[in-house]
Amino acid sequence: PRNPDRIYAATWQRHRNVAAYMGGGPGTAIYRSEDGGETWEKLTDGLPTSNMGKIGLAISPQKPDVIYAAIELDRRTGGVFRSENRGASWKKISQAISGATGPHYYQELYASPHAFDRIYLADVRIQVSDDGGKTFRRLKEQFKHSDNHVIVFRNDDPDYLLVGTDGGLYESFDLAESWRFTENLPITQFYKLALDDAEPIYHIYGGTQDNGTQGGLSRTLKYYGITSDDWDIVLGADGHQPATEPGNPDIIYAESQEGNLTRIDMTTGERVFIQPQPGEGEPYERYNWDAPILVSPHDPARIYYASQRVWRSDDRGDSWTAISGDLTRNQERLSLPIMDKTWSWDAAWDVNAMSNYNTITSLAESPLQEGLIYTGTDDGFINMTEDGGKNWKKIEVSHLPGVPATSFVNDIKADLFDANTVYVALDNHKYGDLTPYLFKSTDKGKNWKSIRSNLPDKTIVWRLVQDHVKPELLFLGTEFGIYFTVDGGKNWIKFTGSIPTIPFRDLAIQRRENDLVGASFGRSFYVLDDYSPLREITEEKLKQEASLFSVRDAWWYIPQIGKGKLGGADFLAPNPPFGAVFTYYLKDGYKTKRQIRQEKEKKQIKENKAVTFPGWDSVEMELRQEPPKVWLTVFDENGNTVRKISAPVTKGFHRVSWELTYPSSIAIDARRNNSYGWSLPAMVVPGTYKVMLSKEIDGVVTTLSDTISFRVKQLQKGVLKGASPEEVVVFWKEIRQIQGEISATSLELNNAFTKVKAMQKALQRTEIPPGEPDKKLHDMKQELMTLMEKLNGNPSKNEIGEKNNPTVKSRVSVAAEGVQNSTYGPTPTHEQSLGIARKELDVLNAGLQVITEEKIPKIEKELEALGAPVVR
Repeated sequence: PRNPDRIYAATWQRHRNVAAYMGGGPGTAIYRSEDGGETWEKLTDGLPTSNMGKIGLAISPQKPDVIYAAIELDRRTGGVFRSENRGASWKKISQAISGATGPHYYQELYASPHAFDRIYLADVRIQVSDDGGKTFRRLKEQFKHSDNHVIVFRNDDPDYLLVGTDGGLYESFDLAESWRFTENLPITQFYKLALDDAEPIYHIYGGTQDNGTQGGLSRTLKYYGITSDDWDIVLGADGHQPATEPGNPDIIYAESQEGNLTRIDMTTGERVFIQPQPGEGEPYERYNWDAPILVSPHDPARIYYASQRVWRSDDRGDSWTAISGDLTRNQERLSLPIMDKTWSWDAAWDVNAMSNYNTITSLAESPLQEGLIYTGTDDGFINMTEDGGKNWKKIEVSHLPGVPATSFVNDIKADLFDANTVYVALDNHKYGDLTPYLFKSTDKGKNWKSIRSNLPDKTIVWRLVQDHVKPELLFLGTEFGIYFTVDGGKNWIKFTGSIPTIPFRDLAIQRRENDLVGASFGRSFYVLDDYSPLREITEEKLKQEASLFSVRDAWWYIPQIGKGKLGGADFLAPNPPFGAVFTYYLKDGYKTKRQIRQEKEKKQIKENKAVTFPGWDSVEMELRQEPPKVWLTVFDENGNTVRKISAPVTKGFHRVSWELTYPSSIAIDARRNNSYGWSLPAMVVPGTYKVMLSKEIDGVVTTLSDTISFRVKQLQKGVLKGASPEEVVVFWKEIRQIQGEISATSLELNNAFTKVKAMQKALQRTEIPPGEPDKKLHDMKQELMTLMEKLNGNPSKNEIGEKNNPTVKSRVSVAAEGVQNSTYGPTPTHEQSLGIARKELDVLNAGLQVITEEKIPKIEKELEALGAPVVR
């Protein structure tokens, strides 16, 4: 802090490949620069001469000559070292190191800006020393996640700590006596996922980095969306591949690292450990850190699991049978090269917190041919059996064109439509090769063809899934986002928009809903709701002026209120749009003459060409032209128009939702060009509907698509028997109708009142003394105010919030508020309120009609005769 050119740095010699981890070596050291990094001096006096691993460094803010170092040594030993002369010499202060999965996972060291010789060592639980590292104590971390990696202080607050952990960010304002979690950061790292088929809302389950296996709703029926309260941790530790039982969402499978498989009964939350175990005299099972599980597509109670061999259970994991021998290379991993050579036992090995090697990493069974099973391994094998495991065929991945022999099989998938076809995604990044290896075989693995096509270099492929309707529609989870192809891999297209360019380790399809769900490693889950329009994309369609795609059935229900407003501290995921969602494509879009001219001129300017005045006629045409419009028109099954929806006109794909309601009945105030009042959003009756796409250019409407049919389906029924949906909608429409009439009456009353006041002003400008005309206008104002009071209530009482006797509006509000949040239908009270309001409104309108059609025109003529100015 005294000299910005003085820098300390620690180097770290280490290497991790698929087989093993070497955590240190002679390349690990501490260096100091006095010239801002131009030159460096290696610091050695007092430091260990054995292999050093990860080093954490900290400078004392109070005495910058004091430097602290937390140094990892062989076999997860080490200690804290201290220098009082800017690193010239060091002294070991204690044996303290970070623990659990190895010092190398933590070891970050921090010096307090508030107390000399107080240092913090990041660890599973934070260690803190008040004597420069001689002794350490655990920081209080009640109700806080473990596995700490970064600590931030505030110079102006000695009690403040901000800590980054495997579970997110935590703040303390009382020096770790209590902690506040930052809930609005969706940064969970998901390895794998599974979807169930629960009705009406399916669940998403995912295994996470150090946050267990989590599961929750894919959407809710609440206005505000999906919150953390809609999700649960169903299993602890590091979560990995979950699985669900088709047809039975109450049974799921989850696992923690290295194959610790559990079956969970979601009705009780009870968990049964079901990991296959070696038989008497057999060696230990080598489970991958992320062991694969597969529910058979031929029997929902049958599951497959894999270590170095494949296991089968026909009773949901209660008992197991090995259906293969060792399908891997079965090597001694410490004998394999790392850092380009083999090493002695005395090297800095540490395989405590890494996966077993020579393991099966992926499983697949053909849905068309029972017993046709594929496996992929972490050491370069694909294995296949066609008889349920009696006989296996081994395929070296090096036989696939251009694939290194060491490649890790990330995923293997049997085709959903052709028993002879299989896909495989491989990965060699831990050997320095980031090539995306993606292949397809149409002869059960005898021959392979790359379908990488235009995937960018260094884009590791993690997962492939195939659409269950269109064979050529494939999706890829990659290191840099999600891709799809509509032609079997000839061309890959990257999803953009709201999807971040980060790793997506897994993908899954919810077939009933046609949803694609992606498990990201760092930004939680992403759901593409109803991707079915992608099935219809063809080159021919993309050349057409416009295309309207199929529509998913819409749910007919009333959204729930949910809970109170929690501010911005809680994370909130939006639900899919309520109602029917329409997807359409515009090849070029539609522009105004002005937009076309301005784009042309912009191009001319960019090309340094002269821009000329377009002429007055052209400018006037631009001024008069109405913007182009795109319409989505909804019809009922009898062809009656239900709703006309304005939609975007720009080129590309668009999604527009219809909330299943009829258009508003509220009157339009012509002077302000806006609605005057509020009406109940009356939903349509469940049934079959159609939608059509059209454009309107210069007043001419042209159809752009055929009609597409879809259904509006009642989602649920209440416990009490109420009216039928048809009866409910009739009452909603009655309310909507009378609310439209009330808004028209209210607007007419206000306009009449405004006109009478203007007529009074006009009368003042005549050359006659005050008299009978003044009295007529005064009385007319009083009549209008009386009608307004019947409609809206006493204005004096309204001004201070005093209760009014029932009015036309209040009676309609009773009926509207009584039924707007339910599909139960109207009660007798609601019907009575609406009936009274109807009678009173009819009487009120009759009185208003006399004023507007008789009295006002009559006095207008009188004022004209008196020479008063015209009132309009």
